[in-house]
Amino acid sequence: MNTVSMLGQAYSLLGFQIVDGVVGAGYPQKPKHSAVFAQISPDGSRLTELARKANMTPQSMAELVDELVDMGYVVRRPDPHDGRAKLIVLTKRGRDAVAAGRQTIEGIEEQVTQILGERGHRELRRLLSKLLNPTDD
Repeated sequence: MNTVSMLGQAYSLLGFQIVDGVVGAGYPQKPKHSAVFAQISPDGSRLTELARKANMTPQSMAELVDELVDMGYVVRRPDPHDGRAKLIVLTKRGRDAVAAGRQTIEGIEEQVTQILGERGHRELRRLLSKLLNPTDD
């Protein structure tokens, strides 16, 4: 198996584990909703910003946001800096779901440390950082 396939499988596996943890904590959602939760600012974000950060079209992001509005995780509010624009803002339920996600991620981090050891986990993070930021020294 090549490196790209392995990274893709790891990404999928971890994404599903995070969603399973959040759903298990009482916040039903789908893996695709992570595109919003992973990008949204605590003070709210514009739809176009969410789409850009998630590398998707604004139309696709709008569909996800509509679903999350219907589920009670986010609301649309006027942007105080631009009356023509809307901010996507987490509700209390949305903030609680994000907190459940963070707690799940902490558990996954602990599992990685158990499997790789402290030193191996640090090395994995160093190597991934190098792949993601090849110009940084």
